[in-house]
Amino acid sequence: MDDEHHLMEEKDNEENNELKEPVTFKSLGLNDVLCEACEKLGWKAPTKIQAEALPVAFQNKDIIGLAETGSGKTGAFGLPILQALLASPQRLFALVLTPTRELAYQISEQFEALGSSIGVKCAVIVGGMDMMSQSIALAKKPHIVIATPGRLVDHLENTKGFSLRSIRYLVMDEADRILNMDFEVDLDKILKILPPSSTRSTYLYSATMTKKVAKLQRASLRDPVKVEVSEKYSTVEKLQQSYLFIPAKYKDVYLVSILNDMSGKSIIVFASTCTTT
Repeated sequence: MDDEHHLMEEKDNEENNELKEPVTFKSLGLNDVLCEACEKLGWKAPTKIQAEALPVAFQNKDIIGLAETGSGKTGAFGLPILQALLASPQRLFALVLTPTRELAYQISEQFEALGSSIGVKCAVIVGGMDMMSQSIALAKKPHIVIATPGRLVDHLENTKGFSLRSIRYLVMDEADRILNMDFEVDLDKILKILPPSSTRSTYLYSATMTKKVAKLQRASLRDPVKVEVSEKYSTVEKLQQSYLFIPAKYKDVYLVSILNDMSGKSIIVFASTCTTT
């Protein structure tokens, strides 16, 4: 009886091992060219959000992804777009909307790194930069346009010959922040100009599901699948955090002291206004 019980246990363990085969980009359905690109970037295995989102995206479904910055979401929406672009190459294939200039450039860098072997061209269309050189970049018809909503509307209204009628993919990244920064009017204009939601795939990524984001979802997605890896108010596991409560009038002194302690490291300081900055 004991032997039999032991055998059954072993069989159970074997089955469990079989179930726990490691998830790879290939096993999720990513093609070899893009698997190689991921390897070159040092992406050894898909992050949680990528493992959830890629299979859904490959079925041509719309996605609402709830994930924070640093969780690998650019790969989660970038890889399916590049795979679709490889299958049917066309210019002005995807539009990515983001709330800030910095994020637009980060996303563009990732797209170009992932698509370097297949010659993917991106244009970053953001405020504070020269309109004319952006118009020239758009005239060359890039595959992927990464834009902040306000500046994109400027081009849609003023740049001759620029249209988004052919767009097959729309991504709204950090949608909660896009809406917090009150781009609603601009977003409405953009959504009216884009091809209807029945002929494009739409990915909405947000750290939180606010009422505004839910409204945006109803306006632009068809039967979306929700993929979620973020708990409320969570941050990326690898991040070390600490905070100090400081009287406002001594803020600068503390800042200088912290910067001295950290000298030699890369540092980003966030401030609320241009004047403070």
